[in-house]
Amino acid sequence: MSIRLIAFDLDGTLTQHKTPLSAKNRAVLDALKNRCRLLMVGAGQCMRIFRQMEEYPIDIIGNYGMQFYRYDETEKSLCPVYDEHAPCDRGRVEARITALRRQFGYESYTGDNVEFHASGCVTFPLLGTKAAQEDKLAFDPDHAKRLPMFPAVRDAFPDYTVFIGGSSSFDFAPAPYNKYYALDRYCKENGFLHREVLYCGDDYGEGGNDEAVYRSDFPFLCVKDYTRVGELINDYLEGTIC
Repeated sequence: MSIRLIAFDLDGTLTQHKTPLSAKNRAVLDALKNRCRLLMVGAGQCMRIFRQMEEYPIDIIGNYGMQFYRYDETEKSLCPVYDEHAPCDRGRVEARITALRRQFGYESYTGDNVEFHASGCVTFPLLGTKAAQEDKLAFDPDHAKRLPMFPAVRDAFPDYTVFIGGSSSFDFAPAPYNKYYALDRYCKENGFLHREVLYCGDDYGEGGNDEAVYRSDFPFLCVKDYTRVGELINDYLEGTIC
């Protein structure tokens, strides 16, 4: 097997949630760059991912494939290749989320009912947009509260790809965008076969934003501990990277 590209999720795969790269995992990426091309495939915006990684030099797909920014060695920054947007019927989305809150008993929340993003993506924050960060992180880290809700939320939004996002929300990307769609598009535009791409992700269970890649023909490395991602890749490639 010849792997020419390694694609990564960020939170839970290379870092903790919303934290910078550790020195250890930065060294892993540095070593891998000498062997093959690297790519981030994220749920958030490219520039947010770039800042979280403390401007690590890497190409980034963002917003489930609605954005792609390439790293420019001369400028030492990201340069947009494409940044796509989709229309959003905000009134209809708000009404459907309000009905879901009533159905599942989440009618009390802090801030706004829905978070609308300029791209056309939507976040359904169960605790509201202004909930305290510590409350959001403690709410449902293992998805036990949201997993029973997932089929109903997914069925209420057939025009979106629905994910169990973070620890207290659902994320919606306009169809057909998801990480499989994004990675497949990248391969077609850059001359990679699926079997030449290794994807590393942690959120591959039902409703996870890595699930579409996990259930596809792309080689997939399941990361259960981001501090061991280098060892897992070493074992998969059967060779020392660092």
